Amino acid sequence: MSVTEIPTSSTVLRPARIPDDGLYEGRRLLRRTPEGWQERPYELFDVVPQAATIGAEIRGIDLSRPLSDTLRAELNRALLEWKVLFFRGQHLSSEHQRAFARNWGELETNPLLERGDSDEVVRFDKSASGMPSFENVWHTDVTFRERPAMGAVLQLREVPPFGGDTMWSDMAAAYDNLPHAVRSRIDGAVAEHDFLPGFRRFYGPERLAQWQDAFPPVTHPVVRRHPETGRRMLFVNTSFTTRIVGLERADSDRLLRLLFQQAHVPEFQVRFRWQAGDIAFWDNRATQHYAVADYGDARRVAERVAIAGDRPH
Repeated sequence: MSVTEIPTSSTVLRPARIPDDGLYEGRRLLRRTPEGWQERPYELFDVVPQAATIGAEIRGIDLSRPLSDTLRAELNRALLEWKVLFFRGQHLSSEHQRAFARNWGELETNPLLERGDSDEVVRFDKSASGMPSFENVWHTDVTFRERPAMGAVLQLREVPPFGGDTMWSDMAAAYDNLPHAVRSRIDGAVAEHDFLPGFRRFYGPERLAQWQDAFPPVTHPVVRRHPETGRRMLFVNTSFTTRIVGLERADSDRLLRLLFQQAHVPEFQVRFRWQAGDIAFWDNRATQHYAVADYGDARRVAERVAIAGDRPH
């Protein structure tokens, strides 16, 4: 099997001036893998990169079939390298989708979201209803939990005639490209995460009060280390991160705005155009994602299962 190579350069050009927003101008530092990563060919499937550091299409696998230990290990290596994997035309049943995700651990339930045909399946059915949705915002799933999801497997059941793409952003690249002065401020810092910013538009005060008891605010490191690769990654997001502990509110807000902007850098992103039956499997520890609501009154139906994760460190 083969991997389509993307040329890389060891030369990193940084401008002399760093703008006030902290975003480098000019070329970015785009490292797909951590230092010491051993490049090896993939033997059981083809890998087709979709961007420089994030996103690869996997060809030659039927996800409805059980995974051997060898295939599971090779897919996990691809996930660590590319952060989000795409599988075209799988058309998995809900049972098969859950079975595939279970290869990476226990499945997570989320009572805040509409369920599908089981407690472990979340259904997103966006049509002309006018109801608020989870689109048009960069976020990492459920960081308001002590143990945010390790990853997620999403399948599009129905796609609109145009639009409806999903984008993912590489949070290791986002961290790598921060100015050194900013990195020195946030290494070791802790931030508070709360479900309210992401969910208050969906529920009334009484319901929100019930969920506040179930999901009190939690703290996570602003920069987490990936538990499998050891790589440092930015771990704050607009949906759930509310403040950096120990800073005055104005200073915290200013620094968070700068950090939130990192997900918006196109060089850190991959964008996927869905077809019905496609699967995306992403590493929630290493990415943010954004569902683009650019399809008017058309319908878009997706189902997601999430894999329980660890406590960020």
